[in-house]
Amino acid sequence: MKTLVIIPSRLAATRLPGKPLLKIKGLSIISHVFKKAEKANIGEVIVATEDQEIINDVKHNGGQAILTGSNHKTGTDRIYEALKKLGKLDIELVMNLQGDEPLMNIEDIRNLHSQMVKNKKVELGTLASVIEDKKFYKDQNVVKVITKEKLNFENFPETINFTREILDQNKNIYHHLGIYCYQLETLKKFVSNEQSVNEIKNRLEQLRAIDNNIKINVALAKSTPIGVDTEQDFVAIKKIMEYKSQ
Repeated sequence: MKTLVIIPSRLAATRLPGKPLLKIKGLSIISHVFKKAEKANIGEVIVATEDQEIINDVKHNGGQAILTGSNHKTGTDRIYEALKKLGKLDIELVMNLQGDEPLMNIEDIRNLHSQMVKNKKVELGTLASVIEDKKFYKDQNVVKVITKEKLNFENFPETINFTREILDQNKNIYHHLGIYCYQLETLKKFVSNEQSVNEIKNRLEQLRAIDNNIKINVALAKSTPIGVDTEQDFVAIKKIMEYKSQ
């Protein structure tokens, strides 16, 4: 199935402004991400951003980028504008990768894509990993997903809900990773709906899908990448990536 990978990115992050252009091993975070996406080799990769500085950086490092508006409430709304501007109407799947996760596992990206290709009736797919650290259950910054079945590396069950809240730990609860793969028609349906009350209250765009009867299926990820949300996250990721290259 013809797939396009779009990575939404912007400089105006509330907790760590300018984070896409912070450098690790001489390369910006956003450029690390698009290079990971290219290595996954599932389709063309484009960065969608409201900032000319990000476009300049991505192009300087050999990637493709497109300028979008600055009024988007979510990354998904941004990628849809990019898709329309690009005019790629023959695309069947659109993958939305987070621009602040340079440690995302390439095999996990490929696995989500292959599940979407195999399960053609699935509208929207995402990834989740096993929660190893019990304190994550209480951490509001860690988004949890509850699934209908226990996850393994073969299945692709539906979600029941997403939450930041403390949960009963006996259910099928996993650490949600912010990567989505949409059927093109599902993406159009998603952005045609206004932000839902649940979405705004919980600051989770995937709740807009659930609130509008768009089913989300989950594949099990092998690893849990750290996202760059704070200065501490950046320092931690920088150490890991610099150590790996030695």
